[in-house]
Amino acid sequence: MKYCLLVVGVLAAILQQVATYATHKNVWYALTEEEIGGVNAAVHRALNLTQSETPAGRDNYLVRIQLIQPNKTDVLSYFDGQAKEPARYARATVAFGAPEQPYYQEYSVGPLPATNNTAVEPLTYLFNNEKPGRTNVSPIFIGGDVTSFIAKFSDEIKDITQALWNTTLSEGGITFRVPNPLLEDGRYTAWAGFLGNVTTGYDSLSLLPLGVSVRLDLTSRNYEDWNATAWYCLGKVYPSTSEFRAAVLSPDFQKPPPNVDGDWTTTKIRGDPLPFSDTLPPPLPVSQGTPRFSVNSTENHVSWMDFSFYMTLSSDTGLSLFDITYKNQRIIYELALQEAMTLYTGSDPTTSSTTYFDSADGLGSSLVPLVKGYDCPAYATYLNASFASGTSAVTIPDAICLFEFDAGYPIRRHTSMAYGYASVTRNIAFIARTVSTVGNYDFIIEYSFYLDGGIEVAVRASGYIISSYWEGGQEYGFHVHDHLSGSLHDHVIAFKADIDVLGTRNSVQRIELRAESVDYPWSSTPRNTFAAHRSILATESESAIDFSPNDASVYTFVNTDAPNKYGEYRGYRIRHLSGMSHLTATNASATLNAARFADNDMYITHQHDSEPRSSDRQNQFAPQDPLVDFSNFLNDESIQQEDIVLWFNLGMHHVPHTGDLPNTMFTQAHAAMRFEPFNYLDGGDPSVGSVQQERVLYGK
Repeated sequence: MKYCLLVVGVLAAILQQVATYATHKNVWYALTEEEIGGVNAAVHRALNLTQSETPAGRDNYLVRIQLIQPNKTDVLSYFDGQAKEPARYARATVAFGAPEQPYYQEYSVGPLPATNNTAVEPLTYLFNNEKPGRTNVSPIFIGGDVTSFIAKFSDEIKDITQALWNTTLSEGGITFRVPNPLLEDGRYTAWAGFLGNVTTGYDSLSLLPLGVSVRLDLTSRNYEDWNATAWYCLGKVYPSTSEFRAAVLSPDFQKPPPNVDGDWTTTKIRGDPLPFSDTLPPPLPVSQGTPRFSVNSTENHVSWMDFSFYMTLSSDTGLSLFDITYKNQRIIYELALQEAMTLYTGSDPTTSSTTYFDSADGLGSSLVPLVKGYDCPAYATYLNASFASGTSAVTIPDAICLFEFDAGYPIRRHTSMAYGYASVTRNIAFIARTVSTVGNYDFIIEYSFYLDGGIEVAVRASGYIISSYWEGGQEYGFHVHDHLSGSLHDHVIAFKADIDVLGTRNSVQRIELRAESVDYPWSSTPRNTFAAHRSILATESESAIDFSPNDASVYTFVNTDAPNKYGEYRGYRIRHLSGMSHLTATNASATLNAARFADNDMYITHQHDSEPRSSDRQNQFAPQDPLVDFSNFLNDESIQQEDIVLWFNLGMHHVPHTGDLPNTMFTQAHAAMRFEPFNYLDGGDPSVGSVQQERVLYGK
């Protein structure tokens, strides 16, 4: 894992783009380099922290700085002209290594820009754990003791590793992967799995498990006291290093054959050539002229057709969209990624205890430059992402792309042979896309806008799978290479959609399709048919929702105070398009309370400024008492004609197979959700206003 002092900053367009008029200032823009420098100085001055690029295990030091997004209530008051622009505050995470129990503490710093008198106070109101804003962590996350421990441990077990693999940890011929330590019976322990050596120059480490795991006790504040308390190899547990050593050095010990790096882990061109002249250039999309959208690079404001929105970046969660309007009316206040988490299962202890919360590494700080013509069309507008490490700004070039795209099928069509015509309209979408590479996985996150007023949120996953050693069992994965099992795992990518339909007072209408037998006055016998049953969700007790089998329920955000001229509630429908949406094991030992947002497909809660996010980057370090336990959001409050928020999950049950080598494919690991007008538009289908349509007359 990487823990960097990263704060994402201003977006800068690198292609010439027509400016657009922003109706107001972007109040969500990330911290500037000057603001970061001021926060650094204020925190060090107030807390007397160690200033070092390599802090020691007993040091207190600054870990990360990020903007605290302004409260929605303050922002809307500002937009309505009833209040001043909200003051800006930063969140500063400080590691306290001096106490016997090390911990991270969150602080609020502001208002910004910081001065000698700026307040640095514990940040508590955004969190709901036992000691709000404080996260107890294993000592391995404090200071730089891990490197020293590996050198010590390598020497302690060199006879074992030499016997098994003819190398040592210090020599670099092997390494190990350490899952997040769990606190059990007052001890921090982790089962580390040994991995082979990468020799191809490709990022294939996760495909090289060696079939041996070691349980490490990482509780002590002195790395000299960290030690191995058990070993695991091919289904057998050895309760001490001495017992495992004796077994390994005995003449009848069966060594697990290693998974060896080679061409099979690489993505270089190999295998049978594709037929039909693959060497010829394939068809590619091209732009026919001036871009049909505009970007205000000062306010990071984008306009396309009837849509407009503001952009900002966070080192934790990447690209977020705010104040999304359609036909000059706000429909979504905030549309933002919350977390990308992965839960593994397996018969060996390393795989079974593996879970990742990717915001800890940073889905924003893990943004990568997009490859033009591959990640996005070559004609797209590419934007830079600027952020700071400490007080120094760095820039990720081409980190965001914006482009129009023909979906390849019409948005609507009809042929009438009776009247001798066909009518058809192009299906043009506008897409904002990023790619984050967090360790072994690459995630495409994209937001698409359509002429029918719809908005689609999609996520795709690729990269190298986390694998396990093949031990012959069939419950946790398939045999995909020599001694390799594709580890079964769940991906859950959580999002927030703060939907505002004709204002902030909204309800959720549920429409359930039910089969029934009905007596009609025009039929002599009951008719077996089906009907739609409408209801309005009343409280949060009804709002933990799993999508219905056969897609037999429709959920729509409506404003019951503003029906259309036919008396129907105007709203936006939520449509689940693909993928799964919640964990298989909702009570998993590895996640405990840290992933309660992933227990169901979606939730509707009463909006609170103190509940801006369904997870937190620190959740994985203390899953028994995470900073944000989403289950505490569900308090049976009213969600009827209130300001309400949708929290929804996208994801995949990933059962790796031979086709996942060397990389998982975006075509298979894909999930999407769509928001679309539902009785919202009095004038019918808005795409009829597009001139990109054709009416063909037959027989004329």
